[in-house]
Amino acid sequence: MKSVLRVGPRGWGGHRSVMAAVRAAEPGATVSVQPGTYTENVVLDRGISLVAEKGAGTVRLVGAHGPALAVHGGGTVRDLLIEHPNGEPAVSVTAGEVLIEGCEITGGPLQVSGTANPVVRNCRVHHTGEVGLYLVGDSTAVIEGCEIADITSAGVFVDHGAAPVLRRVTVSGTGGHGLRFTGSSRATVQECEVRDTGAAAVAVDATAVPRLTGCHVTDSAAAGVVVTGRAGAPGRGQDGGDGSRPARGEEDAGGGAAGVVLRDCRISATAGDGVHVTGQAVVSLLNCRISQTGAAGVVTAADARLRLEGTAVSDTGDTGLAVGGASRVEVRRGAVHRAGANGVYAADTARLRLRDTVVDESAYTAVHADGASRLELGGCELRGTPEHGVRGAGDALVTVEDTAIEDVGLAGLCVEGADLTARRCKITKVATGVSLTTEHRPLLDGCHIDGCGGVGIDVAAETSALVVGCRVLNTAGAGVYVRERATPWIVDCSVTDTGGTGMVVRQDAAPRVHGLSLTRTAKNGLYIADGGCGRFDFCDISDAAFPAVYVGGGAAPVLRACLIHDTEEGVKCEEGSEARFVGCRAKNVTTGELPDSAKDPAAGTTTGVGSRLPAIVGAAGADVGTPDTVSTDGAEVREPTGEDLAQVLDELDGLVGLAGVKHDVSTMVKVMQLVRQRTEAGLVAPPLSRHLVFAGNSGTGKTTVARLYGRILAAVGLLSRGHLVEADRGSLVGEYVGHTAPKTTAVFRQALGGVLFIDEAYALTPSGQGADYGREAIATLVKLMEDHRDNIVVIVAGYPDEMERFVGVNPGLASRFTRTLVFEDYEDAELVRIVDWQAARHQYELPEYTREALLAHFGTIVRDDRFGNGRTARQLFQRMTENHARRVVEMTAPTTEDLSTLLPEDLPGAQPVQ
Repeated sequence: MKSVLRVGPRGWGGHRSVMAAVRAAEPGATVSVQPGTYTENVVLDRGISLVAEKGAGTVRLVGAHGPALAVHGGGTVRDLLIEHPNGEPAVSVTAGEVLIEGCEITGGPLQVSGTANPVVRNCRVHHTGEVGLYLVGDSTAVIEGCEIADITSAGVFVDHGAAPVLRRVTVSGTGGHGLRFTGSSRATVQECEVRDTGAAAVAVDATAVPRLTGCHVTDSAAAGVVVTGRAGAPGRGQDGGDGSRPARGEEDAGGGAAGVVLRDCRISATAGDGVHVTGQAVVSLLNCRISQTGAAGVVTAADARLRLEGTAVSDTGDTGLAVGGASRVEVRRGAVHRAGANGVYAADTARLRLRDTVVDESAYTAVHADGASRLELGGCELRGTPEHGVRGAGDALVTVEDTAIEDVGLAGLCVEGADLTARRCKITKVATGVSLTTEHRPLLDGCHIDGCGGVGIDVAAETSALVVGCRVLNTAGAGVYVRERATPWIVDCSVTDTGGTGMVVRQDAAPRVHGLSLTRTAKNGLYIADGGCGRFDFCDISDAAFPAVYVGGGAAPVLRACLIHDTEEGVKCEEGSEARFVGCRAKNVTTGELPDSAKDPAAGTTTGVGSRLPAIVGAAGADVGTPDTVSTDGAEVREPTGEDLAQVLDELDGLVGLAGVKHDVSTMVKVMQLVRQRTEAGLVAPPLSRHLVFAGNSGTGKTTVARLYGRILAAVGLLSRGHLVEADRGSLVGEYVGHTAPKTTAVFRQALGGVLFIDEAYALTPSGQGADYGREAIATLVKLMEDHRDNIVVIVAGYPDEMERFVGVNPGLASRFTRTLVFEDYEDAELVRIVDWQAARHQYELPEYTREALLAHFGTIVRDDRFGNGRTARQLFQRMTENHARRVVEMTAPTTEDLSTLLPEDLPGAQPVQ
């Protein structure tokens, strides 16, 4: 039978002090303490039970010059009020397994250190000074059912390598953090509540990795949860072997979530952000709820990584989810409701992925990307915002797929400087369906736009775009609006039931349109304003309230194989228009018949829509379709026109210099034409290598020739569009594991039907670097070139020596790039011709003596790596015009000759004539 030792203030039961009884007790004995106050320092160093005989609140143990209770071994402490009047630890546990239950601790903290692993259950810790619970060392305390309140600074402070478990703990009324995790601590926090804190309710830094489950954070005077430093980040040896860190949301070895984890937690009523993650921290929020925040709901910055799954953010004072710095964020099955600013905002160089996420009722734009951020949305729903559904600005790259955008006050998709790829999106009940203002070439593929209060697709001035397989209907304004100098490509789209014109083309706009259907329009089907142009192939225009096709004065569009039918008035061309109708038909049209030239065989194809044209043969000799068929990779192939080919070849021949390149291209054109002729005769086509290496120094015209080459291939029928997409290492290579292949694929797909021109391609394989994402880009390109070999041309360009090394790095490259075109440096006389051409273009005169001075000047320029060839000539012309301006502006009454004549003294460094 275990012995019981009693303690009383007057010696009742045998001992006057608790420590005297403890010294006398054998291991396993119980020290039963009578009611009273005992001012002493008690040390438990073996398995003794220390209990209040009359229950909780009857025994007060007050420390003197050290902890009131120090535990160095096992035992049990129950129902005591333990106090230290000077703020030193009231209870200190340094070793052993001890149960502290039903106690009240005040005046000083409960400190657990060393290798101690106590269980603290159903205790109340309050008014302890700076810290309530201080858990350090390598301790593994279990804190259950406890209340921690009225603490000057941190309620629970976990440091060093401590790994406590906190269950059903309530922390309230702290001047600082409720829970603070630092050092390399590993804490497990379950079903705890943290409320009424003066600083962030939960703070994590250094390399700490706490995991919180089922917790409630509320009423913080600052943020709800702040994670910084390298908290949750993988330690040394845990990365990908090449120095890279795991991708956002990557799971840990145990199959759970990575980094600092909050699972099934609620964060509400914070004065600051709900969750703020910065530094190099890695955090996962799983099935959490964040609401009623005074600032943003969730914020990431610096190099942080965050995964949100099944997590909802609602009723925030600012943005719902804000992603900045170089952070990486992935959201799956999430929701952002009623944000006080943007629903989601990405900036700087951040990377953000949203999958199957709802963003609704935000005060500003639902999803906004700015800076150089990268934003990807897939399977999302965006609705109920007075501004835009998705807005891309700055240098952002936005990809939106399978996403529904509804009930938006401005544009469903808005691009202002950024680049956009949108696939299979449904945009309804918006002011404008898609608004594009950018120097990039955004892609709209298979999108459905319905119920616009204004325009369906608005292409701003000087903007290009690729619009494929899209449907626009029920717009109050125009279906497609192409503004001044815009050059979009529109392929296989339809516009139906518009309150305005089906498609508007403004002055100097030059769209390329193929297979567009325009029907049931309240105004014109196709309206081409004064001075507009463009090309329209195989279009179907019907049931227009105004003339189906209107062409303004000075407009010069080309319509080929178009059908205008079932409408009151077919075509109206104003005086001075230069419209060309080639092979078009009108059917069931009351007035406004097609001009006679539309049926003139000499003008080109006379076949109507739906007629069969001779098959066009690809590089391998296989039939890849006709204008009204689709090739195996889904790209339309159009009938070649000899007139177009002659025009492009004339442009090529008009370039200064490049004799060898012109000869090579001319030879390839003859081979391409022979391919067509032999195939039509039933013979096997000769081999044809379309992919090329352009080797030459800077400024030798490689990009210009690449653009013309694409047009040539389109003219002879080997490419469906012939447009040029320029790329370099920055646009192909990602910045982290798993980013390169999608990035390369996105650029490649923009070039389908045309030419992908990769400048300085050798930068994909930096010399002396073994592990580099550029090799992944090359492998991706090789596979895509094989998959789409009949509908794209890839040209790689750069310095001759570097390009020879580049082609040799991958067997797939060597087998596909079998022909190299060498771009020689310009001779001095050729550089003079370039300046002369620039002068004529800008209405300047170059007298013969100025040309002679130019020739002498070019002879003095050192031809080193910095020499820019044609670029040097263009820059020299600009310098001459600046010097000319300074000279002429000082004249009293300059003549027209003075204003337009460039003299030798206008050359840089020339001495002025006295």
